[in-house]
Amino acid sequence: MENLDQKNIILASQSPRRKELLTSLGLDFKVEIKEIEETYPDTMRGAAVALYIATKKAEAFGLKSDKDILITADTIVSIDDRILGKPVDYDDAFKMLKLLSGRRHEVITGVALKTIEKVRSFYEVTAVYFNELSDEQINYYIKTFEPYDKAGAYGIQEWIGAVAVDHIEGSYTNVMGLPTAKLYKELVKL
Repeated sequence: MENLDQKNIILASQSPRRKELLTSLGLDFKVEIKEIEETYPDTMRGAAVALYIATKKAEAFGLKSDKDILITADTIVSIDDRILGKPVDYDDAFKMLKLLSGRRHEVITGVALKTIEKVRSFYEVTAVYFNELSDEQINYYIKTFEPYDKAGAYGIQEWIGAVAVDHIEGSYTNVMGLPTAKLYKELVKL
């Protein structure tokens, strides 16, 4: 597959969705994790935040071989010039979903690809249009799916995606956490 089978691909993510999406590309890879603080300057907005954190994650790793390719990513939800990360608790998740209800928001994933020589980064933006959600629906979703590991407090591949998402403009896999088509194009360029 365009010389990618000769590379040592490393996914630096705990996300089961990113692992599943990378597997769907037919690539062999291993997962390595390093904890970093996902903070960013207060003045940053939108794609700059996702790129900053993805690059910060990549910089935490040292590579040993010119065959190594490290993939890091960060996904954020943006609405009203606000960034919604992962909710800290039930109330935070409820507030996020209430804010998204009946409105358009953007899901932005920043991706960094690190080789022994350089770090290349890119991002993908998907517009997501939510239907109105009742408090009962929001409570059901949070109690049943516990979306505390997801930016914006939701996973599009779960119940809420079938019920709340009216439509999207852009990459579905980006909303899940990894824009696979764009990622593949960038990987074959390395």
